[in-house]
Amino acid sequence: MKEENKKIVLERWFKKAQEDELNADSILRHRDGTPGVVCFLAQQLAEKYLKACLISFDLELLKVHDLLRLISVLEVSASEIKILSNEANLLNQFYIETRYVGDYPDFSWEDAEKAYEAAKKIKDFVLREITEK
Repeated sequence: MKEENKKIVLERWFKKAQEDELNADSILRHRDGTPGVVCFLAQQLAEKYLKACLISFDLELLKVHDLLRLISVLEVSASEIKILSNEANLLNQFYIETRYVGDYPDFSWEDAEKAYEAAKKIKDFVLREITEK
């Protein structure tokens, strides 16, 4: 991908991730939504930053939601990313469990806060990697 096109694509991924972050942050601050939505948005914002990182390193953009899988692909270009495995594992549970009714637990505000912090940790790492690249 040409550098100018890559920059445009990255900006689009960042914009979508920033929308997730804005909404998650607002719900957490105002408690005007539900913790499960914050958990889902946190997973989504982390996923979007990891996919932006794939693009930045000219790696294949995987259409998956498993953050651990995305991290394993990124290890080729950013070996330190594996330090985010705990955060990715935490956030992985919020993709399916927050979307479907069934045997899944209701998530608490504490869960939402932990999810949001994990997502921000992934975001910060990705932005450092892309900036230093």
